[in-house]
Amino acid sequence: MKKRPLSDPRKRKGLVIVHTGDGKGKSTAAFGLVLRAIGNNMKVFVFQFMKGQWKSGDKKVLQGLEPQVEIDSLGDGFTWDTNNRDQDIRTATKAWAIAREKLMSGYYQMVVLDEINYVLDYGFLKEEEVLKVLKEKPPGVHVVCTGRNASKDLIDLADLVTEMRSIKHPFKDQKIPAQKGIEF
Repeated sequence: MKKRPLSDPRKRKGLVIVHTGDGKGKSTAAFGLVLRAIGNNMKVFVFQFMKGQWKSGDKKVLQGLEPQVEIDSLGDGFTWDTNNRDQDIRTATKAWAIAREKLMSGYYQMVVLDEINYVLDYGFLKEEEVLKVLKEKPPGVHVVCTGRNASKDLIDLADLVTEMRSIKHPFKDQKIPAQKGIEF
């Protein structure tokens, strides 16, 4: 049996990963990477930009995995429900300050910026600032950015981009409401 060559450790680097598209599963895929990372004894930080104080199954599980995983959220909910753009910008700016500090600390080997693509698409943060931080992040840190409408510049910067495409959706196609264990 032929042995596979070992990868060159000098080529290891923290990846920038983007999960985008109109299909379901972007955050779910990111949480799968979180499980893989903690299974490899990595420290992980997850920041949920849009979900605010929602009580979700994924958040409950990740909180139970502390101290290996730290999860935080700050948001006013999905902003299509709000009419206060100035407040949304203030909240996003405060959230980004927390996430940026954790990302740049070097303490975590993986940082998930859940729903940051929405925040950037809505113009609540300056994309140039976020891209600059991603370029300057500590070299061993993997960063996962989720949400619809990832920009061309973020996609170009990323090492791995996956687009989830919706073919059929229970709410959109059948008016079935969000289901526990599936959407939250």
